[in-house]
Amino acid sequence: MSWLHLMIFIPFIFAIFVPFVYKWFSGKVHTGWFVLAAPLAVFLYLLKYIPSISKGETLRLDLQWMPSLGINYTAYIDGLSLIFGLLITGVGALVVLYSIYYMSKEREALHNFYVYMLLFMGAMLGLVISDNILVLYVFWELTSISSFLLIAYWYQRKNSRNGAQKSMLITIFGGLAMLAGMIMLSMMADTYSIREMYGHVNRITEHPLFLPAMILILLGAFTKSAQFPFSIWLPDAMEAPTPISAYLHSATMVKAGIYLVARFTPVFGGTSEWFWIVSCIGLITLMYGSVNAVNQKDLKGLLAYSTISQLGLIMSLLGIGSASLYFGYGDESTVYAFAVLAALFHLINHSTFKGSLFMIVGIIDHETGTRDIRKLGGLMSLMPISFTLTIIGSFAMAGLPPFNGFLSKEMFFTGVLTVFESPVFGMKSLSLLFPIIAWVASVFTFIYCMILVFKTFMGKHRPERLDKEAHEAPIGMLIPPIILSCLVIVIFFFPNIVSDHLLQPALTAVLPQFAGTGGIEVKITPWHGWSTELFMTLGVIGFGVLMYRSLKKWSPLYGYFPQALTLNGIYNHSLAGMERISLILTKQYMTGFVRDYLVYIFTFMIFLLGWSLWLSNDISFDLSNNAPIHLYEGGVILAMLIAALTVLFSKSRFTAIIAVGALGYLVSLFFVIFRAPDLALTQLVVETVTAALFLLCFYHLPELRKERSSIPFKLTNLLVSLGVGTVVTLIALSANNHRLFESISSYFEDSYTLAGAKNIVNAILVDFRGLDTMLEILVLCIAGLGVYTLIKLQLAGKEKK
Repeated sequence: MSWLHLMIFIPFIFAIFVPFVYKWFSGKVHTGWFVLAAPLAVFLYLLKYIPSISKGETLRLDLQWMPSLGINYTAYIDGLSLIFGLLITGVGALVVLYSIYYMSKEREALHNFYVYMLLFMGAMLGLVISDNILVLYVFWELTSISSFLLIAYWYQRKNSRNGAQKSMLITIFGGLAMLAGMIMLSMMADTYSIREMYGHVNRITEHPLFLPAMILILLGAFTKSAQFPFSIWLPDAMEAPTPISAYLHSATMVKAGIYLVARFTPVFGGTSEWFWIVSCIGLITLMYGSVNAVNQKDLKGLLAYSTISQLGLIMSLLGIGSASLYFGYGDESTVYAFAVLAALFHLINHSTFKGSLFMIVGIIDHETGTRDIRKLGGLMSLMPISFTLTIIGSFAMAGLPPFNGFLSKEMFFTGVLTVFESPVFGMKSLSLLFPIIAWVASVFTFIYCMILVFKTFMGKHRPERLDKEAHEAPIGMLIPPIILSCLVIVIFFFPNIVSDHLLQPALTAVLPQFAGTGGIEVKITPWHGWSTELFMTLGVIGFGVLMYRSLKKWSPLYGYFPQALTLNGIYNHSLAGMERISLILTKQYMTGFVRDYLVYIFTFMIFLLGWSLWLSNDISFDLSNNAPIHLYEGGVILAMLIAALTVLFSKSRFTAIIAVGALGYLVSLFFVIFRAPDLALTQLVVETVTAALFLLCFYHLPELRKERSSIPFKLTNLLVSLGVGTVVTLIALSANNHRLFESISSYFEDSYTLAGAKNIVNAILVDFRGLDTMLEILVLCIAGLGVYTLIKLQLAGKEKK
């Protein structure tokens, strides 16, 4: 295992030791100080790859897992995975530092918190560095499971449980759809490697499964990145502690879908289907999130919808930029490729200002006891540092200078204007909608950013509405958002450092046609002249100020939209409807009678196996090589038939038990006839013990009486028993004549030479399958210890009484 593989597993290794550290140092040292070393170490390790990656180099290392199936853990670092790796670990380290001061070591179960977070961190790292699509899927679902645990961290709260359930249902649904799409993709490309798929794009594009595979993979990306209409899980996930929200919903989990779209753009990009689906869903999500964010009364709810909006912006840019692959390498390709560069730039910028804002909102909640905008106000003089950081983060999100969000927002306007000025895929009539939707959504973005700043910190301070006396947070809690806010400003003044060392290599990973060409020559500058983009920004500011000042006049319009038609309303009604229908169906077949359940099982087996035999044209029954049936064997069979019929028609439990025992003894007689005395002895012991246990159990049961069952008794019993017996017999006879491989019996016949045993069965149990036998004995020992413990506890309870 290389250092690169070890780097990915560092969070998992730390997660193993967290419970022990928590136990040993509980109440003395905060567990977060131990956990902080994991993301910090990986972040510093990844930093050393920046010089080589910026020169166009990549790193690929293989770790064998299931080589016979072509499934290996291939770690691959290029510009795209490096950006995500740095965000996962860099923001992760700041969030852990923040949580040390936010999460109380006396009142919180910190071992659970940090184990879940480390699991999530490791899963995200594995996801963005995996080249094998099946390994990627394993990490993908691990992020869903660990995020479920994180969101439900305060499981005592109903809203936390509901939010975790909603996120799990939606993201797991998308993950399963994505798995189906990836399997289709691997069938088309005949490989599990994403990099090798890039070489089979023509074959994939022309395949009939291309569109279904693309849609299924996009379902996975859209559900994970909270794209419309799957956005509803993200606001409910805000019930988690603020460090979790800052980590999952600003820098990591919601960016997994963005990563997936960017990573598969070389495979599906350049087609009209990918372009329109990704870009249009992104724009709809942008509008949906920004419009709903304005109506929120909870600060974290506002940030949740703003995150949805910003994710839609990034997604739309990736969709627009994918058209670059349609043109190949040239001037028109370069124009569209600029949108991908803007998406990657805003990806980094969003992680900085949104992570900072989440932490500041957590500080407000921590120091005032509320996040309700209606109760807040006048905090500027009481929390001056938090106020300053909020201005930096909010104005960056609104796209104002001198903050990094202004640069990427201008680049976003450039991207949507490109579609209008150079329409692609013959949809000129719709191209005007791109800049219109982008501009309108930006106006709403400006409004909710102003709400975040002015409704929280300006106005009159009303301490009677707060649960705590408001004051500034301790410096330790302020350091992480200060670092992120400083990055917001530094990136604005030195954007080309980020562009040259991170964005250009990542662009080459998303658009391979620029590999070896030096990428796109882009000089990002704060001032780029009096352009259309700048006038759009000025329009956003002017119109946004007017709408913010008149907010009370038009905000009541939100109340006219019926709640039943909202996405949350549809989800809740659908979930309730499915539960109601499933309850009705369950009551139909869950009758409470074991016999009914056996009828269902056996009937299904008859139809499934019988229909399979019927459809198999090559099934034959050659009995010519079978040994002849002697008269005494026929007599034993007749006796077995009489015993079986006695069980069926007996009206006494005692008679039925005796008949079952007799049937077992007759089977043991067959073992004697076929020269298997050890099996016969085993069968005799089992039948004797079973008969005795049956008699003991039935002795304590109530008298036999007629029970109402949903299935008629006698005729059904006859048909099911005959059907099962016939199908199993036919399968056994057909299998005897269709041996695909040489029998292994010849190998075990040499048991004396191989194992020194004269008895084949004993040799199989003790030598050839000794591990199985040992595990079976272990299971029996555990069960025995469990029974002994229960009896001892019951006796101890009686003694106390």
